[in-house]
Amino acid sequence: MIPVIQSVWWLIVLIGGMILLHELGHFWAARFFDVRVDVFSFGFGPRLFGFRRGETDFRFSAILFGGYVKMAGDTPGDENINDPRAFLAKPRWQRLIVVAAGPFMNLVLAVAVLTGVFMWHYPKPLDKTAVIGYVAPNSIAAKAGLQPGDEIVQIDGENNPSWMDVQMREASSPNHPITVWIRRGTERNKVEVTPEADKKTGLGLPIGWDMETDQVGSIVAGLPAQRAGLKRGDLLLRVNGQQVWSIRRLQELIAASNGQPLAVTYMRDGKEYNASITPQRGKLDGGPERWVIGVGLEPRFVMTQLSLPDALAASVKQNRKFATWVFDTIGDIIQRRLSPKSLSGPIGIAQASREAAQEGPEAFLGLMAMISVNLAIFNLLPIPILDGGTIVLLLLEMVMRRDLSLQVKETVFKLGFVFLMAVVVFAIYNDIAKIIPG
Repeated sequence: MIPVIQSVWWLIVLIGGMILLHELGHFWAARFFDVRVDVFSFGFGPRLFGFRRGETDFRFSAILFGGYVKMAGDTPGDENINDPRAFLAKPRWQRLIVVAAGPFMNLVLAVAVLTGVFMWHYPKPLDKTAVIGYVAPNSIAAKAGLQPGDEIVQIDGENNPSWMDVQMREASSPNHPITVWIRRGTERNKVEVTPEADKKTGLGLPIGWDMETDQVGSIVAGLPAQRAGLKRGDLLLRVNGQQVWSIRRLQELIAASNGQPLAVTYMRDGKEYNASITPQRGKLDGGPERWVIGVGLEPRFVMTQLSLPDALAASVKQNRKFATWVFDTIGDIIQRRLSPKSLSGPIGIAQASREAAQEGPEAFLGLMAMISVNLAIFNLLPIPILDGGTIVLLLLEMVMRRDLSLQVKETVFKLGFVFLMAVVVFAIYNDIAKIIPG
């Protein structure tokens, strides 16, 4: 029960800021153009509590997943439609700005959050971005001839991908071949790999490769690695004379030792050191009991702080990548390259927010930025009842130089509401199906 409560709490924290900023965008734009705002609600349904300031009722409502701004005369047939301060009484270009201000504020939030994170902590990679550190025996990657140390220089036309790019391409290509160009020494080779589809999520399963990770990222107190003197930031070079490329390779070497001492070579401040570390039986991260030494590995990087201009540039670049992934996912679903089962709803977001919160503030804020971009793009889709649908209708009326009939608008919005509810129900069904065993 506690994980469920934690998931709900972190979902509210995660989504709450996005909803607030989104609705504030509509509110500020409406007030700028002197549109009367009757209600600013955090949540839907019955009013729980709130306060009135001026002509606006600021309230919390019973259903917290969402929010809205109710403007005077914002729907055809509203009794306030002839009020000069009514929404529909304003020029169409002003209405368009008011509608677009919500998604715009979500984009601002995403950029601002990552800018702040990068000014505080920015992991600057020291090595090439996508070097293969591990290839599982008999895996798809192994059968394609991939080896540890291969550098991925291109994947499906994308040059110099990061491992996040590689993993996103892998997940978005179930049962579809991926073209991978790798550099091995002075050679450049082309291979094709086809991820299998996960039956529950519809996403592509890992093909059996992993990134190069040989920098000590975490040390478990009281376990052999700490007692032997290893510290975070050390580079783990060799174990029993064999090069360590990834955490999975390290785990294999530890398991093969069967509790016998390991000859470990590591580097600190440019100097090599040797240590003898004897594994012990234990459980880590909720997994089964196995031989462990209590060390976690990560890619080589140094943690630095960026100036405001550099942090802003890095944030814009990362958020542009988030947006590209969203559009690619939508395109893949439309083209039936990706199953709609890959969509996540509030339950999936709640689980992800709890896991990110447990990892730390950087992971949680990164997830907030990514979902904020998703929310902005989703709201801009040309679906009636969403901001994007309203923008399309306004642009259409601007081209026609006349209003669409009340009957047409009501029909369009009813269809949009039904479609949106169907998407929400389908996403929640997907979330439940993913957590049911079997």
